[in-house]
Amino acid sequence: MTTPIIHPNWARPALNMVDGYSLEMTAKDVEALRQAAPMIAPDTPIAVTFLPGEEFESRIAAARIVRELDFEPMPHFSARRITSADEFERYLAAVTREAGVKRCFVIAGDPSEPEGPFIDSSALIATGAFERNGITAIGIGGHPEGHPNMTQEQCWQVLHGKCAEIEARGMAPLIVTQFAFDAAPVLEWLAELRARGIDAPVRLGVPGPAGIKTLLRFAARCGVGASTSVLAKYGISITRLIGSAGPDALVDALERGLTPGHGKVRLHFYPFGGMEKTVAWINEYARRH
Repeated sequence: MTTPIIHPNWARPALNMVDGYSLEMTAKDVEALRQAAPMIAPDTPIAVTFLPGEEFESRIAAARIVRELDFEPMPHFSARRITSADEFERYLAAVTREAGVKRCFVIAGDPSEPEGPFIDSSALIATGAFERNGITAIGIGGHPEGHPNMTQEQCWQVLHGKCAEIEARGMAPLIVTQFAFDAAPVLEWLAELRARGIDAPVRLGVPGPAGIKTLLRFAARCGVGASTSVLAKYGISITRLIGSAGPDALVDALERGLTPGHGKVRLHFYPFGGMEKTVAWINEYARRH
């Protein structure tokens, strides 16, 4: 499987572990992004999530502002939350027209039953709408710690099928993983990904610095492994949940463990503790390394 380069950052070696990172935001984070913008490198990819209860207009406006601030917008499409094919097509056309979107991220979404005609991300890809609207790259989810509704083997089959389908449609696949507290399962998963012949670029999910209770709340919501031993590796004691924690130990462990055999890898930050705090941490880490 041959993957085209989807962004200039992938064409050169990383200067350090956080070089060429990407960020995630919600439509409500626009002002936080404006405040952090002077600290963020131009062309940084910024994913705009698809949360329940948000208006499409808010998501479109957020993607447009990402572009106006000289970053690369990557809006999410949550298949089971899209109520009709027309709604999907109109949203996609709007973000490409108003925000110059060239890459999108597709997920099935949380609802157990679809609210419209799309049961999963593959159904969105199969419409052909993305390539018709000039999209050049499609992001899909990776699950190093497993998926609640699939076996590990099913996860691999689905991931391989999606990458092949995206490439067959003339676009580049990009895998973005759920965040983790422990580097070991992430590195094992990445090694197996390459052994299975999937060479798509991967962005490994990393939680930005945040309050410990906030981190644990998101971990529980997202099914992220957070045993006592895993949290201890990350620098969190379950007997002391006051204060905040940053991803220093996790990123250091990833840096030590990654090899050329792991292929093209960059980091994707989930700023649970706030955009400015996350970007400040990234810049300080880059300065020290």
